[in-house]
Amino acid sequence: MPVLAVAGDQIPPERFIVQDVLDQSSSTAADAAIPFAIPESRWDEAEASSLTPERLLLYRSNLLGSDLTITNFGGGNTSAKLDEIDPLTGETVKVLWVKGSGGDIGSMKLDGFATLYLDKFRATERLYRGVEHEDDMVDLLPHCTFNLNSRASSIDTPLHGLLPFKHVDHVHPDAVIALAASSEGEAATREIWGDAVGWIPWKRPGFELGVMIRDYVAANPQSRGAILAGHGLICWADEGRACYENTIGLIADAARYLNGKLAGRPAFGGRAVAARPADERAAVAAALMPRLRGLLTGRGKVGHFDDRAETLEFVGSADVARLAPIGTSCPDHFLRTKIAPLTLDPARLEDDAYLAGRVSDYRAGYAGYYTRCARPTDPAQRDANPVVILVPGIGMITFAADKTTARLASEFYGNAINVMRGAEAIGTYQGLPEQEAFDIEYWALEEAKLQRMPKPKPLAGRIAVVTGGAGGIGFATAERMLRDGACVVLLDQAGDLLDQKHVELAGGFGRDVVRSAVCDVTDEAEIAEAFATAAREFGGVDILVANAGIASSAPIEETTVELWRRNYDVLAEGYFLTAKAAFPIMKLQNGGAIVFIGSKNGIAAATNASAYASAKAASLHLARCLALEGAPHGIRVNTVNPDAVIRGSRIWDGDWRQERAGAHGIDAGAELEEHYRKRSMLKRDVLPQDVAEAVYFLASDASAKSTGNMINVDAGNAQAFTR
Repeated sequence: MPVLAVAGDQIPPERFIVQDVLDQSSSTAADAAIPFAIPESRWDEAEASSLTPERLLLYRSNLLGSDLTITNFGGGNTSAKLDEIDPLTGETVKVLWVKGSGGDIGSMKLDGFATLYLDKFRATERLYRGVEHEDDMVDLLPHCTFNLNSRASSIDTPLHGLLPFKHVDHVHPDAVIALAASSEGEAATREIWGDAVGWIPWKRPGFELGVMIRDYVAANPQSRGAILAGHGLICWADEGRACYENTIGLIADAARYLNGKLAGRPAFGGRAVAARPADERAAVAAALMPRLRGLLTGRGKVGHFDDRAETLEFVGSADVARLAPIGTSCPDHFLRTKIAPLTLDPARLEDDAYLAGRVSDYRAGYAGYYTRCARPTDPAQRDANPVVILVPGIGMITFAADKTTARLASEFYGNAINVMRGAEAIGTYQGLPEQEAFDIEYWALEEAKLQRMPKPKPLAGRIAVVTGGAGGIGFATAERMLRDGACVVLLDQAGDLLDQKHVELAGGFGRDVVRSAVCDVTDEAEIAEAFATAAREFGGVDILVANAGIASSAPIEETTVELWRRNYDVLAEGYFLTAKAAFPIMKLQNGGAIVFIGSKNGIAAATNASAYASAKAASLHLARCLALEGAPHGIRVNTVNPDAVIRGSRIWDGDWRQERAGAHGIDAGAELEEHYRKRSMLKRDVLPQDVAEAVYFLASDASAKSTGNMINVDAGNAQAFTR
């Protein structure tokens, strides 16, 4: 199946992979090592031949970046040196088109490229004062900008601009990094390619590395590319397709070589802990993730669970205890994952004291790493919590400030696992020296990038469960939560409509942040599974919006016991069961917010609606009782009481509309809406979005000191004034 990667809040592009080896859920036959996928050319000359030079560069970039055998999300960069008309002189000049800072070559558009006058860029070398001052060269790049392009240049710009070739690709394929991170990598490079591919010793990205590669090419004009130790691949050609095919070919060579070394042997010293069945892994993750999340300090984290085949192969292996502490090698990897993961004993996952101790020890270890490596001019210590947590037999759990970052951390550590497998097949895996790793993690240029990032949205790191999520109020509430950064799990028993609403929200806010589950709130087992989904997919629950509802209208003589019980099952017991499921998770997360969707009729008596109105009244009082119980644990419970939310409401699309119109002796069409509008004190319609705003307020920190309260969203109804 395709692997997905996400850029910001956009729907992620599908990522191409030629072998379905990353989506297995059990060990391979006889525990043989998982092979490296071998990339194949996907160049379509019919499409490429019609493209302008700059669009041909984009085409090549997108092909490379959308193939996970070639580079990870956001990794690598491509370039072309093109003839352009100088807007100042009208003369033809050479312009370096190179992927700009922070982009992803798999999904970027033309505006993702930085453009620089090539002669001006190369002239900056006269100002280069040596490796101790190479960061200063970054400040010169804006002075080389062509045509007022606002896209910031990447730190890798010198790797492209100093080379004489028209087209250059720099990518991070697992198979090549496996060579670059092995004690025998240089020898393997010579064995595979002879003198056609060089070996550049480790140097972090920047101007000095660009000079090193340029000088290597000058001394080795026959070369097709070079392996950058600990880093990746750079290669070149004077024509776009030739450059693409060169990149694909070199990666395929490396993959075939490693597969030959891996054939018939288990990876990582063989299996030490067997993978549990898939359903057990899922259950353990759902139980474990909220407990771990509650132990992480600072702003809320969102989790991701990964039990793919390569993950299980590594975490259950004999060598995991040796390899995991070494950390990742490629800078792209550990910037997402931290230098090393936290590993847990699978026999002690239910021991809360053990878990707390392991997380605390990790933070202390990270603080020690910072103390050993930091210089007076370095940025302050960042978040010391683990990002990657390995659980033998279960899989990998990652936590980050948002779901996309957590998922990407998992994918990047998956890349690191592949690298370790290949590196160990030909020699000994080698991570970066601690000081080198620190200098990249706390690089002033990385710090500047972090400082430029927008402030997190108010609900970033929060996880909301919304029952009745496919209905008008539920859907509007989910939209409101997502707009301010929350992850949302939609629950509803209307499966087809729920799927439709899920797709709609994913289209607007990104696939990472939306999940859904069919759930009848009167079924305790379905509720338990729905909350397990929230825990497994996102790490826990911070917000519960109990909104699932029905409505009925009948005189008391015509109110059957079945109708009475159905109202109480959904509107009273359903709220009770969902709150009961939320409470233990919220206690683990050190607090949360529960919002019940009540009704004006829960306060003000209604004609011919005794079952509905009294059930709503029961839920209002339940909320007050739960506010008392939840307060010592930081759990706030509040209620929103809407009235006559007709537009967009599924309840009002059914018999309830006819029944309420009959109770008032009016037409069920526009006359009913006019009746409710005129009945209100403010003479205004109440919409689902109005209710969602009140829910958002009660779920957010804006109401952090409010619990046991009610907010009426009814355009004014004196009968419903709380007393």
